[in-house]
Amino acid sequence: MAGRVRVAVFRSLGALIERVPESVAVAVARRISRSLRVKDARRNLALNLAHALGGTPAAREPLIERFVDRAMASYGQYWAESAKLAALSGSTISDRFQIAEGRGYLDAAHDAGAGVVVALPHMGSWEWGGAFLAQIGMPMTAVAEALEPPALFDWFKAKRERIGITIEPLDAHAGTVLLETLRRGGVVGLLCDRDLVGNGIPVDFFGERVTLPAGPATLALRTGAALVAAACYAGPGRDHFAVITPPIPAKRLGRLRDDVARVTQAIAHELENLISRAPEQWHVLQPRFDPQ
Repeated sequence: MAGRVRVAVFRSLGALIERVPESVAVAVARRISRSLRVKDARRNLALNLAHALGGTPAAREPLIERFVDRAMASYGQYWAESAKLAALSGSTISDRFQIAEGRGYLDAAHDAGAGVVVALPHMGSWEWGGAFLAQIGMPMTAVAEALEPPALFDWFKAKRERIGITIEPLDAHAGTVLLETLRRGGVVGLLCDRDLVGNGIPVDFFGERVTLPAGPATLALRTGAALVAAACYAGPGRDHFAVITPPIPAKRLGRLRDDVARVTQAIAHELENLISRAPEQWHVLQPRFDPQ
């Protein structure tokens, strides 16, 4: 019963957001999200942002609470805009999204025909980027963690597929699907600033040792696909833009395990740079670093 109620709530909210003006949906979502006082989420976000902002703890302290408020508001905006995307026309998406840096890297990688792996942080709205890629003939396949009940996952999957993003559940079959996508010359987008499974690769990330998923590096090394990192940012105004990095070298040099570790560390450095551009849009409310 609880699962059915949860699905019904999401369906109702999603339908409502698709119908109300976007400016209203975003404003309400930002206000509600910013006002939430979920202790664990705000504490985790504060610690994550403290690392992203850099500097000494004393220098960071006056900024943290303001950045947490801004990040919570941005998180609400992300959900509202994602829910609204399926109601927007393809021309609207194309008009309101641009690749501000690195479009040439993406085009060259796609034209090479060996597939493209895009390593993504939880920044801005990655769904806007996926919707735009579908508009320019580069539809993206992504992986998402399973949700309970399964009907809720199916609903999110259908919403994203309406905007041109193919979603595969994070299970034993996901790797096979992604390999096949790349071997067809397709685009795979992987959110990789969190280690959901807990078996990731140790890397240096914002001055601490953490683990990141091995997926992006492993796929690129196994298939010869081009590997880039990218982030999608909200703004200015109602628009969105993306930054795509130069290709990250992903060539076999020795044992696969060592190569995966080396390439994953290179991805971590690129993610640091992308997150540092707009840390208030980094939507990771789970613990990423050990408390000091």
